[in-house]
Amino acid sequence: MPHSAVVITVTHNTGTTLESFLQSLIDSDGGRPDVIIVDNASDDLSVERLAASAYGARLIELPDNRGYGAGIAVGVKAADAVADLLVIANPDVVFTPGALTALIAAADDIPGAGAIGPRILDATGAVYPSARQLPSLGTGIGHAILGRIWSTNPWSRKYRAEGEYGAEQRDAGWLSGACLLVRRTAYEAVDGFDPSYFMYFEDVDLGSRLSKAGWRNVYYPESVVVHTGAHSTSNNARRMEQVHHDSAYTYLSRQYPAWYQLPVRVALKLALSVRLWWVTR
Repeated sequence: MPHSAVVITVTHNTGTTLESFLQSLIDSDGGRPDVIIVDNASDDLSVERLAASAYGARLIELPDNRGYGAGIAVGVKAADAVADLLVIANPDVVFTPGALTALIAAADDIPGAGAIGPRILDATGAVYPSARQLPSLGTGIGHAILGRIWSTNPWSRKYRAEGEYGAEQRDAGWLSGACLLVRRTAYEAVDGFDPSYFMYFEDVDLGSRLSKAGWRNVYYPESVVVHTGAHSTSNNARRMEQVHHDSAYTYLSRQYPAWYQLPVRVALKLALSVRLWWVTR
């Protein structure tokens, strides 16, 4: 059976990026893919409405900002039942020619993959480390404390899987939610993104649960996209730092849930609190 894919994106005051996003999908695939835009209560929806109308996308307007993962969940629920592949992407992503077609084809080439992630380039053309290892206690704390002040420290390098972004596909612990394809059966088998993560770490958590359920997270560099930047968070950097640290604690603390691991959770909370103070002071 041929695959049917739906592209789902979430906006929040990021409508200005939609035209290039939607046009790149057409240029990449050679047609008009099914696109669902879920808006998390933007201040002004005029741009989103215009872009959706011009490109034949479906726009779902939410009355409140539910976060990234919860917004994606709304889009998945609204997707046609025949859509067996979910292409999840930020609206500030641009698909290069053939990128969408390559991702969809990879679903046939890698039948055991629950999630497939493209090579992601930043606005300068540098490769973004989008296919990382799952953070352990050691790498998580080491990266959290030193990542901003010593970017080449061994814990951050191990966590980001630096040096492993060549031309070969490989398995990863998790794939960046900025752009990835998820097999719908795999997504629904693990109940999709956890809405308790407002933003950040929902993709880490999804990758972890897919792995535990027997699915692979595969980095597929034949598909290339460009991620131009965190437009929705740049205007509220301090709050987003708080959200990032809260999500990091939620994920890491859940790896050590037993009563006798309380000291570990306390140490995590303290380390992340110190880091938050440091980066926002």
